[in-house]
Amino acid sequence: MDQSSIAPLIDSFKELFPKETSFAAASTDAFIYYKPSRSVDLSITPGDRVVQDTVSYHSLASKKKTSRHVSRHVFGIPYYGTSVPIIQKNELVGCLTAITVPGEAPEELKILTMEHENGWKPVPYSDVSYMEAYERKTWMQTSAGRGTNKFTLHQLEWLLPEDTFIRCHRSFIVNLNKIRDIQPDSHSTFTLIMDEGSRVPVGQTYASTFRWRLQF
Repeated sequence: MDQSSIAPLIDSFKELFPKETSFAAASTDAFIYYKPSRSVDLSITPGDRVVQDTVSYHSLASKKKTSRHVSRHVFGIPYYGTSVPIIQKNELVGCLTAITVPGEAPEELKILTMEHENGWKPVPYSDVSYMEAYERKTWMQTSAGRGTNKFTLHQLEWLLPEDTFIRCHRSFIVNLNKIRDIQPDSHSTFTLIMDEGSRVPVGQTYASTFRWRLQF
């Protein structure tokens, strides 16, 4: 992960957060990019170590999306952060963190809007089986059928609750509550059988995290 790839990535996430949001990117042990906002500035300098109790640290340690309030003892001011790990070629290479003032945490969506041939349909999380990136679109498989969503899988990783949804493949995010069966596949990976009968692969990059989350 290099700085030239960070700015475009942040630009794609800006619409998901309040206007005055700061953004930071880190390698596995140090910050490599920081863009403060007028509302909250943690005074991070590229090269600063990622210290314990930060949102970035917990995201790197757990290898999953992390959202939490952080007290003023870390950076001198309190903040709310959401951090997502970045994995490339089966390895954790860093994380991207959005930083807002306490009380301005973006409200978690309760539904996803699906576009279909006759219009749009709000779909509750509980009715979503999985999301798939296919032919430059994000497809949703739901109890109401199949359609598209305007967000990319990377954006949905920020939006969706991590206790319900998990990235299992570069092209799939699944609802853990909709998995009917897990079948072994080649190369230490798995195939998920979803409630409605679809088969979803678990990629090698995500297999260890998937096993850890489901405790098997």
